[in-house]
Amino acid sequence: MAREHRSSICNPRRWGRILFDEETAVMRTVLMLLTGLLSGCDASAPPPAASAMQPARAMPATVQVVDFEAAAAGQAPAGFTTALTGRGRPGVWQVQRAEGAPSGALVVVQTDADRTNYRFPVLVYDGVSATDVDVSVRFRTVSGRVDQAAGLVWRYRDADNYYVVRANALEDNVVLYKVENGKRIDLPVKGVSGKTYGVDADVPGQGWGTLRVAARGPLFEVYLEGRKLFEVEDVTFRGAGKVGLWTKADSVTQFDDLSIANLDTPR
Repeated sequence: MAREHRSSICNPRRWGRILFDEETAVMRTVLMLLTGLLSGCDASAPPPAASAMQPARAMPATVQVVDFEAAAAGQAPAGFTTALTGRGRPGVWQVQRAEGAPSGALVVVQTDADRTNYRFPVLVYDGVSATDVDVSVRFRTVSGRVDQAAGLVWRYRDADNYYVVRANALEDNVVLYKVENGKRIDLPVKGVSGKTYGVDADVPGQGWGTLRVAARGPLFEVYLEGRKLFEVEDVTFRGAGKVGLWTKADSVTQFDDLSIANLDTPR
């Protein structure tokens, strides 16, 4: 017992924490130092580290997770807006029950299997508009002969202007694009010479996967299954925009646990 008490008092990191208490900071520091001396603290113990003497950092960004469990099955999820980039029928987004869903029993699904090739149904979340975000989603590609794609959208201005990263289970690759004035353009992988088209990756087919993008300024980091795949740098869209989900052509894709961290610094 005595040894535990002594080591707690003599711990320099504890001194650093004490120094930044509020009204009783000075008194507590004096009392702790005196107690340490009386208890025989090691005089050779190092002073508090500089990092321990700094004020606490700001709390991390608040993370919103949309798991669709409060939504009504068979209907479009509340708090989202649907849109279409390109041609063909607009997407049909519905909340459905899914056996083996990552959390709970409900997921959101793009169900319309229109095979128009240049067709990109989008489901935009209305609750966040930000420049810098860290967004991830669980996805499962159900079917598709033209494509089996799952995508994340950010800095969304309208149906013709945004960034999107998508994983394709038919092609086994992950590609990041900008959609500018309705034209989808793949962006080169940072640090790789020559022409690139995303990165080859083992995208789950008929099983649940996790896609993530962290966007800070012009730099975008792309992750699949928690592993960083590549980076892209682009300055086309600098301002705040919404985030959302995305599919292509006849992809019938399930989504769950849309996680959104707003990284913008409050003004």
